[in-house]
Amino acid sequence: MRPSTLEEREAFYRCEFDVDEVNRWIGERRLSMKFAMILGRHTNIVLPRHKGLKNDIVIIDDWRGAKDIREFVLDYLPEGLYYDRNRYRDVRECARCGGKRKHCEGCYNYDGQQLAFDLDPENVDCPWHGHIGDKFQRGQGLSFCMFEFKAVRKQALLLSDEMKGRYDRVGVVYSGRGFHVVVDDEEAYSLTKRARRDMARALARRYAIDEWVTEGGSRLMRLPYSLNGLVSRKCWIIKQRKDLVEFDPRISETVVPRFLQSA
Repeated sequence: MRPSTLEEREAFYRCEFDVDEVNRWIGERRLSMKFAMILGRHTNIVLPRHKGLKNDIVIIDDWRGAKDIREFVLDYLPEGLYYDRNRYRDVRECARCGGKRKHCEGCYNYDGQQLAFDLDPENVDCPWHGHIGDKFQRGQGLSFCMFEFKAVRKQALLLSDEMKGRYDRVGVVYSGRGFHVVVDDEEAYSLTKRARRDMARALARRYAIDEWVTEGGSRLMRLPYSLNGLVSRKCWIIKQRKDLVEFDPRISETVVPRFLQSA
């Protein structure tokens, strides 16, 4: 698992990015969603003409379908493509705003936020690699081993089961590194920031989640079917419980891009 080159990113989005699946995933949310790209913040791999935007978040809020999103991506070739978990009454109003409002929650156009839990393998205490603080001190904050991956895989299973005891529309997404557990019930969209914070703190005692994601401090999640350029793996929706139990990103043909399969 390694970073993707610019040429590999282009090949993936031209030939392998599934526009039809992305459109199905978007469904009826076309006017309520926006997307974002991070070009090279973690890999330092970025097109020369966009070097000045390497660490920035580039917003996509003027689009009609997944083909438009792909055209933006082919122009920028980002290391990561994301969707905004906020729901908007009309995303076209966001384009007119241009980010003038510091906090979307106070805007008339804001219509709630998807509840999500981000399980990253580096958050797991490892008997060989230590605590996440130790990893950052060694410059290995984003690296992980299979012990850590298997731990978050099991946690994703348990957390999704726990959420299914509370909600009806619960999904699990492989992010290219760890897992996202997402909830799309209307009740979850209307949770207050305090309720999200309390939930995050309670669950963080048992799961390796990034609390600030659940709280809403970070509202970007990797777009399903996109390429995680940090590790050259596809972001993938895991629909069946049995598929999660033994999921291995090193060998799964569903998440290994073609440019690695042919290497």
